[in-house]
Amino acid sequence: MTGMARRMLSAKAEQFTESVIREMTRLALKHNAVNLSQGFPDFAAPSEVKEAARQAIADDINQYAITWGAKALRDAVVEKFARTQGVQVDPERELTICCGSTEAMMSSMMAIINPGDEIVVFEPFYENYGPDAILSGATPRFVKLAPPDWTFDTKELAAAFGPHTKAIILNTPNNPTGKVFTRGELEFIRDLCVRWNCFCITDEIYEHILYDGTEHITMARIDGMRDRTIVINGMSKTYSVTGWRVGWAIAPAEATQSIRKVHDFLTVGAAAPLQQAGALALTLPQSYYDTLAATYAKKRARLLGILEESGFTVYKPRGAYYIMTDISRFHWEEAKHPAESRDVSFAKYLVEQIGVACVPGSSFYNDPQDGASQVRFTFCKKEETLAAAAERFAHLHAT
Repeated sequence: MTGMARRMLSAKAEQFTESVIREMTRLALKHNAVNLSQGFPDFAAPSEVKEAARQAIADDINQYAITWGAKALRDAVVEKFARTQGVQVDPERELTICCGSTEAMMSSMMAIINPGDEIVVFEPFYENYGPDAILSGATPRFVKLAPPDWTFDTKELAAAFGPHTKAIILNTPNNPTGKVFTRGELEFIRDLCVRWNCFCITDEIYEHILYDGTEHITMARIDGMRDRTIVINGMSKTYSVTGWRVGWAIAPAEATQSIRKVHDFLTVGAAAPLQQAGALALTLPQSYYDTLAATYAKKRARLLGILEESGFTVYKPRGAYYIMTDISRFHWEEAKHPAESRDVSFAKYLVEQIGVACVPGSSFYNDPQDGASQVRFTFCKKEETLAAAAERFAHLHAT
């Protein structure tokens, strides 16, 4: 084709890379490394949930469910949200079941964004949010969370809002930092949303993975935010079924109408038998969630100890199952390749030479240099995996 030919590929896709997190999993497999990068459990899902999926297939629940979700699952989501957060939702008008929380976020973004709209994003952020903004056409405005407690500057946050703000994306408990936003912080964000008449899209996928008496509060619970909040959630993390891809978006009725239309033409619907299994999963007793949190608390303590002993500066998470670390004590030299930051070079060294995979901190920031001294590890792994990581880290020494 000549130089005058039209562009054959989307300019949008040129603005972001493939997932760094999922690339690190591929590198871990290639180098036979312990995978502490991607946040998927390497242990079994609850037996009763797996049995429900098998039974659903045996019962021939194999064709399309209702596009916006099987009624049994929608009813279960509504019942659980009311029980755990005290918020009443209409399953017929305010809920959409999607192919994972990732699609729920993308459908929600595309459903509300118009050309010229801006979204506010805290960083470090889960890496999908940047491409979500680009694909939906939103302009992101980034606001820093500062370690060690990952607090935000209220003046900086207020300055990020304006007449073009359509939404703020809030991830609590947070990936990658483990921050759990407090009621006071949520109320400050609420005031800005009300002032500028915008949505809060809140990603609550880690809602039950909490430590040290921390409470998860959905933004939909905060006075004045019931009709301004889009809640994203799913089965992946709570029930250890990241590959099932069943998630949902809870939103006001008018927004839900738009979300359902986008969802319909993106994916039609989530897997029918797995939705049926989800309906059972969401009825598990409180003891299940208590055990889940207690189990992860032990894994958190285990990996914190391993990382501290290995020379990392660690930031203790209050929720989710990740640990952000600072690698400055290793005095790692800047990469020779000008396009490769220190964290990327260090992460490649870890996976190739030490045999442990992590995620470079730069993948969680708009400006890669802001994360050049950080890497993230996950501890949603069985003891054998964490023990193997400890053995390999014995060969790593801070200078």
